[in-house]
Amino acid sequence: MPRVPAHLRECALGMLQGGMRTADVARAINCNVRTVRRLRQRYRETGRTSDRPCSGRPRVTTPAHDWYIRTSHLRDRYRTTTSQVKPGTHNPSISAQTVRNRLREAGLGACRPVVRQVLTRHHRQQRRLWVQNHRCWTRQDWQKVLFTDESRFCLTRGDGRIRVYRRRNERYTEACTLKRDQFGGEGSVMVCGGVSQHHRTELVVIAGNLNAVRYREYILIPHVVPFLQAHPDMTLQHDNATSHIARSVRDFLQDRNDSVLWPHQILTVTFDFETPLFRDTLFHFC
Repeated sequence: MPRVPAHLRECALGMLQGGMRTADVARAINCNVRTVRRLRQRYRETGRTSDRPCSGRPRVTTPAHDWYIRTSHLRDRYRTTTSQVKPGTHNPSISAQTVRNRLREAGLGACRPVVRQVLTRHHRQQRRLWVQNHRCWTRQDWQKVLFTDESRFCLTRGDGRIRVYRRRNERYTEACTLKRDQFGGEGSVMVCGGVSQHHRTELVVIAGNLNAVRYREYILIPHVVPFLQAHPDMTLQHDNATSHIARSVRDFLQDRNDSVLWPHQILTVTFDFETPLFRDTLFHFC
């Protein structure tokens, strides 16, 4: 039966029960006469005007094929769906969309993998030791830590993956072109800053790449050292970036007897966004 909306089916049934002819009802709802007859017959048999349950399109894969698709992708998480469309003993000739559907039914979806640091056994031991030494720190202890870091912000959209919607013969129009400096220019900017529970430092703009000399001359001496002198109970924290662990930077901090909280191999410090400590710190920094 052609697809007739549910409200029109109810209207057609009411017209038939009111004594209207089948042809008049079909003309009123703009459908075939046989559709109205099948609708009346269905109501007499089932007492409803909705469609009967149907099996739908037959599946081209068996439960064994579905198990093979799910297991093969769990064994090789980077396996593509097109690698399973070739015929085989346990793999019928199916489309890549069918493979995606079976994986979606199993709760598997294609996502970008999370990039993480490569840690050796020594790195893991040092990280575990550092955490064990600081697991007893209280809220008051962490309030005395100055967290510092650098971030680079891209000023131009130069990742090469931008798409533009255009018509034919609009390739070189102004709205469909992207301006880019071929020789670099001011494509990005690096900034550095520090924040604690009740204090923050100035936001420093770093010209060029950050090395040990620039880190000492442009960040530590003019900004971090005066801040630590004004707050003697504060502890400096920075990660294991190359500019931070250079011998000249270590000697400089040791000569000044500055307390440094130095995680091993870029120890990531995570915050709970719902805690009052993080909200107060973020509000004060902004």
